[in-house]
Amino acid sequence: MATDPLMVRARGLWEELASAPVSFAPTGGVSVVVSPQSRLCPAGWVGIVALGDAAIVTAPGEDAARIVRDALAKLPVGAVTDTDAVREVLPVARLLGPAALAYAAPDGFRPVPPGAPAVAQLPGEHPDLRSLEKLAGEEEAGEAGLDEITSPAFVVRAGGEVLAAAGYRTWPRGTAHISVLTAPRHRGRGLARATGSATTAHAFAAGLLPQWRARVPASRRVALALGFRELGAQLSVELA
Repeated sequence: MATDPLMVRARGLWEELASAPVSFAPTGGVSVVVSPQSRLCPAGWVGIVALGDAAIVTAPGEDAARIVRDALAKLPVGAVTDTDAVREVLPVARLLGPAALAYAAPDGFRPVPPGAPAVAQLPGEHPDLRSLEKLAGEEEAGEAGLDEITSPAFVVRAGGEVLAAAGYRTWPRGTAHISVLTAPRHRGRGLARATGSATTAHAFAAGLLPQWRARVPASRRVALALGFRELGAQLSVELA
């Protein structure tokens, strides 16, 4: 598993985001490190990223790291991002996730076929994107993160209205973190797949690794339809 090029790149990304010396153990298992500046989770939280048969975990301080290390040692790697399992062994105040982490390689990419909805480009700061976010609501817009993209926005429009949009934000290690958002009343029409396909193709043309992070099953299905492979998951934990 560790020799899979996608796995190697994905692990390198999250090791850097840990902001402390830690790595996915080649023999599997869970590695816990103290990292107050971790980008695996909100400040002061515990961040857990499992990829394949290994996981890395960041804790905000020594006491939290000790608690987490002892608790997660009771779980198999496959359960460290399972909310029910984590609640059994840790004093949890709040959770974010889990979110599936999926990645695509050029030779596995399945772009949308001819006849898919037409996709246009807009600047990432275009006001029509903000209108789409209002239609989707604050929670879904925040989850998508469309306001953070550094690429152009790839959109499907009708009557001057943006029905769906996607783009990506450039992350470390040459990663394109993809954002996708569709207006609620236009879902189920293949719009996310069309805009996500255009975004992924743009990322490949720029030499980047497309990353699709999703909690919602519908979004995960779109990624899989485009040829993304789910390699693991991310979970953030605020300790009680």
